[in-house]
Amino acid sequence: MDIEDLVELEHRGWRSLCDGTGDRFYGEIMTEDAVMLLAHGAILNRDEVAASLASAPPWSDYRIEEPRLVTAGTDSAVLVYRGVATREGDDAAFEALMASVYVQHEHGIRLASYQQTPVISRAV
Repeated sequence: MDIEDLVELEHRGWRSLCDGTGDRFYGEIMTEDAVMLLAHGAILNRDEVAASLASAPPWSDYRIEEPRLVTAGTDSAVLVYRGVATREGDDAAFEALMASVYVQHEHGIRLASYQQTPVISRAV
């Protein structure tokens, strides 16, 4: 697994969240026992992620900034980056540090875990 392939997978995921197909994308790419730890405190399994995305409002724009790859063994890696996304009608962008754990699976690369840590702006 290299950083270019994993960043492209993240872009595919974000594009699916923008075009309303996130439920199918994440239903397919997540391993059976995968989890997502979301910024608002929820921990969702694959089926819960797919169900929640089926009715989620789409994102209108996103950016992946400062991606880094952390090797986690011969068949797994963690992609860490800053994500910034906006939805139409929202006053502020959603900004979080994100970590996606990918594993080599019999059907290709799959997402085993994903975590968001919100970035909180502080006045200095």
